[in-house]
Amino acid sequence: MKNVIITGTSRGIGLQLARIFAEAGHRVLALSRNARPVMEWDHPNITSFSFDLSVKDDLEKLTDFISGKWKGKADILINNAGKLVNKPFAEITPEEFEEVYQVNVFGVAEMIRRVLPFMPGEGHVVNISSMGGVQGSVKFPGLAAYSSSKGAVITLTELLAEEYKETGPSFNVLALGAVQTEMLEEAFPGYQAPLSASEMASYIFDFALKGNTYYNGKLLQVSNSTP
Repeated sequence: MKNVIITGTSRGIGLQLARIFAEAGHRVLALSRNARPVMEWDHPNITSFSFDLSVKDDLEKLTDFISGKWKGKADILINNAGKLVNKPFAEITPEEFEEVYQVNVFGVAEMIRRVLPFMPGEGHVVNISSMGGVQGSVKFPGLAAYSSSKGAVITLTELLAEEYKETGPSFNVLALGAVQTEMLEEAFPGYQAPLSASEMASYIFDFALKGNTYYNGKLLQVSNSTP
């Protein structure tokens, strides 16, 4: 039984990840600004509370929970939360650009910083990025803030793996292609992806549990399609 923290669990892949881990017998802390979808399941293996990556009090609540309820141990952290703005570059305000980076980059970094003291050497941090953040991949107009922030997450993952390679935990990043989620609909209205949120969640579940046996500091492109 692992202690697993997942962000962005109000919908899509994050919501399905919480379900899969809990049904497999693991303890799950599901974090999202909207905790209701997870709380409505009332699953005995899931704890959820409203959580904003940019709010200091919420981050303190996170560390208090790990040190108290979980007796100071977190085995897996999946940074799945993401924010998307789909606008032409000239129309994106500085505030909107900053909001995307606050969730997708600064929030990821702060989650890791908070959880690291509780992770064993064999722990695993899995950051969820996007094919749009991979250097040399196909890019799409309107996603300047989102895709560039996901590129930053990839580099951050590589740097942290290097910094902690002697002690652990392991750090890996998954660049996802098209998955049928609400966020995909926001980015590409009307597009039908070949994979469902539950299918991708199943892959991430297996990778979070076993991937650090084979990889550390690696970017894996998990995509059979990009729009």
